[in-house]
Amino acid sequence: MRIAMEDLIRTAQEAKSLFQDKDRAARIKEKGAADFVTQVDVEVQELVRGRLCSLYPDIQFMGEEKDNGEIDFSRPVWILDPVDGTTNLIHDFRASALSLALWQDGDIRMGLIYQPYTEEMFTAVRGEGAFLNGVPIRVSAEDKLSNSLLSIGTSPYHKELADANFKKFAQVFKRCADIRRIGSAALELAYTACGRLDGFFERGLKPWDFGAGVLLVEEAGGQVTDFSGRPIDKTRPADILAENGRIGGQIREALS
Repeated sequence: MRIAMEDLIRTAQEAKSLFQDKDRAARIKEKGAADFVTQVDVEVQELVRGRLCSLYPDIQFMGEEKDNGEIDFSRPVWILDPVDGTTNLIHDFRASALSLALWQDGDIRMGLIYQPYTEEMFTAVRGEGAFLNGVPIRVSAEDKLSNSLLSIGTSPYHKELADANFKKFAQVFKRCADIRRIGSAALELAYTACGRLDGFFERGLKPWDFGAGVLLVEEAGGQVTDFSGRPIDKTRPADILAENGRIGGQIREALS
């Protein structure tokens, strides 16, 4: 089955008006500690699900805002985070994104991250490179951690990890140029892919958080592993360390 990236781009762009609807963003439910869902999340997911099911009815659909117990990873699966950065959305912080990936034949094959506030569309197809609004992107060439700008994720749904996490953040901060906290793993991975960041790490991310972003980083020449340097299982929650392929060992040493 041929899947057209243009179909995915058009579908993502249709969600722009929902991201900008402050009334929908203010309709909030709490799923857990610091874990929120808004009407924007729900409606973006239904919009994308409906379009994809119409265009490609034989592909399964995994979304953050649904029960995914029926998903069979031996068959193709769409993996969607309708709003990555929901807390940002609630606060009108304008750093949220739609993240969509296609899992097929044992790996992520296509990925898209859409930042509706800046109209930035990050796309990648396995073996064909990574792009920002159609222009090829590459990871940074920085090879010294001391000169690197990194981004961190605080694992806000797991406050019990705070002491251990912030100890590691301090260890890394002392060795790098500076750190950022954007609040959207999808965007932090996309920014690593295009060289705005030299690396990003966070514990306990879900496949919809990192699916498209991992492909972008890999296709832009970078690497994604767990904190020990091992390959991640892209179908399960994972600790993610994404970097430009030059500073991974230095980051892991700092984290240890």
